Amino acid sequence: MKELPYPSDLTAAQWALIEPLLPAAKLRGRRRKVDLRSITNAIFYVLKGGISWRMLPREFAHWKTVYHYFRLWRLTGLWDRIHDQLRDQVRDISRETYGCPQRFSPSPLRLRSEDNGTSSRPAPVV
Repeated sequence: MKELPYPSDLTAAQWALIEPLLPAAKLRGRRRKVDLRSITNAIFYVLKGGISWRMLPREFAHWKTVYHYFRLWRLTGLWDRIHDQLRDQVRDISRETYGCPQRFSPSPLRLRSEDNGTSSRPAPVV
């Protein structure tokens, strides 16, 4: 098994979840020269590491290329769609595992008691 060069890199299982959500290469025009997995790994490297785009290591594509894809995907709403898709998958797995029939399961901690409308938080110490 290939060792991941950076902790922020996607595993094969993680990439399998995200890859189908990424846009396919265009049929016309210039062929895509960059690997989208490498671009995605570079984006996560910047975001998880908290570094500037210009400080991206040379193992990745040029920082302008990586930033171009990040910005393009942000403007087209791709990041939101990826987030929504992964969230729905987690909820489906949770529903199957724990047998929760609802889409949203309320937290067991309640701010208001259902029976008398009083706060269930402890009274402040004076």
